[in-house]
Amino acid sequence: MHIWIDATRPTSALSMFGMTLLERQLRTTKEAGLHPTTISVLLPPGDNPPAALPDRLGHEMSLQWVNTGGSFGDHLTQALQQKPDIPLLALEADAVVDARLLRHIGAQSGSLAARGGEGAERTAVLRLESGATLAGLADAPLHELADESIARGTLLELPLQEVPTHIRVLRRDLPPNLFRVTDAAKRDDTERFLFQSNYKGSTDFFTKYVYPPLVWRMVRPLARWRVHPNVVTAISIVLTLWAVPLFAQGRWVEGLLMAYAMSVLDSVDGKLARLTFRSSWLGNILDHGLDLIHPPLWYFGWAWALGGGTLTAPIFQAAIWMVVFYFLDRLVVRLFTARTDRSLHSYTPLDVQLRTYISRRNINLPLFTVGLLLGIPSFIFGFIVLWQFATLVYHYTRLVQFWDVKTTGDRGPETGDLGPRTED
Repeated sequence: MHIWIDATRPTSALSMFGMTLLERQLRTTKEAGLHPTTISVLLPPGDNPPAALPDRLGHEMSLQWVNTGGSFGDHLTQALQQKPDIPLLALEADAVVDARLLRHIGAQSGSLAARGGEGAERTAVLRLESGATLAGLADAPLHELADESIARGTLLELPLQEVPTHIRVLRRDLPPNLFRVTDAAKRDDTERFLFQSNYKGSTDFFTKYVYPPLVWRMVRPLARWRVHPNVVTAISIVLTLWAVPLFAQGRWVEGLLMAYAMSVLDSVDGKLARLTFRSSWLGNILDHGLDLIHPPLWYFGWAWALGGGTLTAPIFQAAIWMVVFYFLDRLVVRLFTARTDRSLHSYTPLDVQLRTYISRRNINLPLFTVGLLLGIPSFIFGFIVLWQFATLVYHYTRLVQFWDVKTTGDRGPETGDLGPRTED
C-alpha cells in the first residue's frame, strides 16, 4: 500500500505528547500495521524535511518527501499513475486518525472515503485504487475532496460506524477518532481526550478515581521529554522490590511510600507507551510480569512482620492461603478469556462494576493502610484474605455460567444476556 500524507499546513508542526503531528501520523500508520511499500509526505514547495523527525523513523518506513509545486489533488493523481498496481491511502498530517480506522479501510477493496470531525476540524481518509476519479482536483482539503467525490458517486463512503469499536487491551468500546487539530488550544484538548481514552473500561477504584490527576501530571512532561516507558517500568521494579524487605521489617511508612509510588507509576508507563506509540514486547513482559509476581511478595512481607518473623504464625499461614487464592483467581480469569475471547472484567455491566472493588493490589493496599492507621492490621489482613477468596468464588461462578456461551464479535454473549459495556 502507498500512503500519502498532506503536511502542507503549519499545524503539522504542532507538538503533541512530544511528537509533531506529522510524526504522530507516521507512527499511527506504523501502528496500523499496513506494511506500506512507500509513505510519501507532501511538504510546502521548497521546504526541507522536518529536522525534529527521528532519522530512524524515516529509515524504518521508507519515507519519500515531496516539496514540488502543484495541488494536492494533482499529486494524488500522479501517485496513482506511478503505482497503479497498489492502493493509495491519503490522509492529512494534522489529523488525529485512529489506527483501527486505517487498518479497517486498508483491508477493504475499491475506492472509499471516511469522513470525520465538525466545522474547522473536519478531515477525511481516502482509499484510492487505480482508475479512481476524484472530483474537484485542486488545493481543496481532503474532506472537501471527499464530499464532492461522494456526492458525484466517484467514491463510496465508509461510515465510521463500520469500524470495530472494541479495544481488547483497554477492555472497552470506543468509536474511532477522526478529526483535525486546528491550533494549540485544540491540541491541548486532544491531549486530555486521548489520555482519558486510554484508561481501561474496567479497573479498580484507585486507578479510576484517585490516580488520574497524578498520572496526567507525569505522563505529559515525560512524553514531551521523550522518556521511554521502559524507563518508568524499570523504576517501578526497583520500588516494588525495595518495598518487600521494608514491609518484612515492619518499616511501614517507608514501605508504603515505595508501594504507592509504584502503584502510580504502574498507570504511568502504560499510558505513556500507548500515547507515544512506544509499546514493546519487552515492556509488556516486564509490566505484566511485575503485576503478576509482586502482590504475593508484599502479602508475605506484611504477614512476616505481623507474625513476628515466624513461618508457623497463624497470620503467615493465612498469607499462604491468600497467595493460593490469588493465583487460582488469576488462572480462572485467564481460562475465562481463553474460553470466551473476552475479558471477564468487562463481560457484562455487572463485571465492570465489580472490577472496581474486587480483590486486587490497588484495593488491598489501601485496606491494609487503613488497618495500620487504626491499629488493627492483622484483622484487616484477615479480611483481605477472605475478600480474595470471595473474589475467586465469584470469578469461578462466572466461568461456569458462561462456559458454553460464545461471543460474536463486539456484541458480547450470543444469549443477549447483558452484553459487555466497558465505558468508564
